[in-house]
Amino acid sequence: MAAKQNVKSRIVDAAWELFYEKGYDDTTVEDIIRLSETSKGSFYYYFGSKDSLLDTLSDVLDENYAKLEEELDPEMDSFEKLMYLNYQSHLFLETKIDIQLLASLYSTQLICKGSRNLLDQNRKYYKLISKIVEEGHVRGQISRAKTIQEITKYYSLCERALVSDWCLNRANYSLAEYSKEYMPILMEHFRVR
Repeated sequence: MAAKQNVKSRIVDAAWELFYEKGYDDTTVEDIIRLSETSKGSFYYYFGSKDSLLDTLSDVLDENYAKLEEELDPEMDSFEKLMYLNYQSHLFLETKIDIQLLASLYSTQLICKGSRNLLDQNRKYYKLISKIVEEGHVRGQISRAKTIQEITKYYSLCERALVSDWCLNRANYSLAEYSKEYMPILMEHFRVR
């Protein structure tokens, strides 16, 4: 099972790397197979087409969150952990995900009738943010004026707002640096000093 997941992950990672470097339209299934060092059979076992890879953005982002979680200093202030995650995740978006593709995917999430995988509360993203907020409640570093779920929802809303604005402005500024400046302001109400 782990080997199968490894093949799928390699395909997903290769696809998103190519989407960023070459653009979605100029990336072929053959390019993805070559970079992932897999086979055509493996590709089509997991994905019906190149288009079906677009549904894996939340997986790519959650894989990045898993890596970031490992980097976190357990002694770091919980509010600062949230700000660190915000900065690093937005740096990842800025440097690894094609802006046109990101904007397109955000817009399809707005109009799709099925599940909106970016909002799936079972994602690593939501679990990690909730865990840090809960830790902040216990440590007295994040206000208890709102529940863990409410603060997590607000945090994710602020992140999406910053990303949406960056997409609307066609990436004419650094998302990571803009977020570093404004996310603490947006979240200040929840910080305990």
